[in-house]
Amino acid sequence: MVWNFYRIMAPARRKQEGLLARVNFPLYTLQMLTSRHVLVGGGGGSSNTGVANGFEIFELSHDGEGFVAEEVVRHETGSSVVMNCASHSSGHRTFLVAGQESHCQLYHVNMEILDSDDIRSNEVGDSNVVRQRSKKSAVSDSEEKVDRNGNSYKRLKFQIKPSDSIQTDFNEDEPLQRVVRIGHSGRLMATGGTDGHVRLWQFPSLRKMIDIPAHSKEIDDVDISPNEKLVISISKDGLAIVWDAESGKKEQELKWTVPEGSKYLYKRCRFGLVEGNVNNTRLFMLVNPVGQRGRQKAFLQLWLPQDGSLKKAVPCNDSLSALAVSDDGRFVAVGTMFSGSVSVYIAFSLQKVLHIEGAHSMFITGLEFLPVASGGLPITSSAEAAVVSISVDNRVCIHSLAFRSEYNHYTRSL
Repeated sequence: MVWNFYRIMAPARRKQEGLLARVNFPLYTLQMLTSRHVLVGGGGGSSNTGVANGFEIFELSHDGEGFVAEEVVRHETGSSVVMNCASHSSGHRTFLVAGQESHCQLYHVNMEILDSDDIRSNEVGDSNVVRQRSKKSAVSDSEEKVDRNGNSYKRLKFQIKPSDSIQTDFNEDEPLQRVVRIGHSGRLMATGGTDGHVRLWQFPSLRKMIDIPAHSKEIDDVDISPNEKLVISISKDGLAIVWDAESGKKEQELKWTVPEGSKYLYKRCRFGLVEGNVNNTRLFMLVNPVGQRGRQKAFLQLWLPQDGSLKKAVPCNDSLSALAVSDDGRFVAVGTMFSGSVSVYIAFSLQKVLHIEGAHSMFITGLEFLPVASGGLPITSSAEAAVVSISVDNRVCIHSLAFRSEYNHYTRSL
């Protein structure tokens, strides 16, 4: 298969509040590759619609008034739409895995700091060499930049190289990987799909460790606890189950009292740190009512995974479609299905502190907080937290929570 790589111009400044960039394909998945680089993926599918499949990487910065995104590189994936992905960085190595129908594709993402000598060398070098290299990997060259405080930082050159591909779903009718997650240490990967199995893989070797026949219907989401001892899965069979990641045995089945005369399904699940301790975690869940819209509320729930107890729940007027937890565990963000809205909550209390009505014109497909605790040079801004959102409306947006001193007392744990 021949991989095609090319660049298109993205807006360098926001044309409207919150808008970072527009792409020319629907967006389904989102990852922060570094503290400054966001990857979005999606596409038009395998049919000959003329809509591309693939992912793009944008570099984020702050110009003193708002966040700005500049496209760094674009990678097309042929006829395979990118519906889900995960990434992990360890030192100078960054890995990306992307769900492509029944398979999981591993990519090596090589990042290299460029200085002015590198750029001049590329400009005067053999152009044939550059063209030959671009057939194998997506390459973008860049230069030194200065942030709003006058601090200079190096921009990066990315090389994205396809590596191994493994089948992760074996449904007889329509095999499809629906979700992939990589653990905090980068040694464990979990996948789930339409066959209802949760599969745990050694990473990055992609050697299968455990195959759990977890659910009777397709899996909607999985997540790995920060200490990698637990894995949670939710499914259209209505179950949410916490598994022991080493043995594959069931630890907890999450149960709650559903409002009388109604039915609910879990939609998304995410673990979150408590005070930076990987052995002390919270578990956040989205649950949506099944049936006529508007008759029942959706809920954002806070659970304790250690004993499977539900601690708090807040109602939401719209069905929920996306969930993210900040890497320091302080904030939770949710996206809605019908109104395309984004809300941010304080993690321990589930107090809503930000709401962006109609952030997108269609349902939210992905959310990610800008990293604050994972190393790297953070983006200087006046925001205490910022969350990136994507949708099938082809837009990449960002929503900032202005710093307020009164949040300081919310950092205590449950």
